[in-house]
Amino acid sequence: MKLYDGGRAPNPRRVTLYLAEKGIAVEMVPVDMGQKEHKSDLLSTKNPLQRLPILELDDGTILTETIAICRYFEELYPEPPLFGTGALERAQVEMWQRRVELNFFLPVAFAFRHTHPAMKDWEVPQMPEWGEINRPKAQEFLVLLNDALADRPYIAGAHFSVADITAYITVGFMKPAKIAMPEGLTHVQRWYASVSERPAMKAEKA
Repeated sequence: MKLYDGGRAPNPRRVTLYLAEKGIAVEMVPVDMGQKEHKSDLLSTKNPLQRLPILELDDGTILTETIAICRYFEELYPEPPLFGTGALERAQVEMWQRRVELNFFLPVAFAFRHTHPAMKDWEVPQMPEWGEINRPKAQEFLVLLNDALADRPYIAGAHFSVADITAYITVGFMKPAKIAMPEGLTHVQRWYASVSERPAMKAEKA
């Protein structure tokens, strides 16, 4: 199988960090998104939405969408579990993954895509007002997340999960989106420092 990877772009990074956490090796096909290679005829036939990542299986089957790709690998390689174990924990991971994606990841992405000059030709029409509206939405969610992390080490509970990967990458995405981390979020800061020390994260930075 092949994973068409967009390097430092947030969604491809979510998959590569997930694979690193699981210890899964997959053939990577680098795609230069800066040169808009993800919009090429070849990749457009694999994903008409012209987005990455794209997983191509050995029989030619195509999987897109970050979490769908991660779930596929979770079924193949259940250990260590990153989508939870048991009905309750799986539901909690799903709940928090969705909360983080909808209320944190997307607002940060909207702020970046609609206000950054480099995105002008990507996001058409680019609407700066919409980008500005989303900046405080991301910060408001971080306050909620800080409260949730007061009594547990990871976002969905006692164990590291895919929800932590999404949130970790989103925190890093705040810088190019020009969103400041609110002051006084001690639990978020403790969580982020802990996640940053995980081998997969440290290896990515090396």
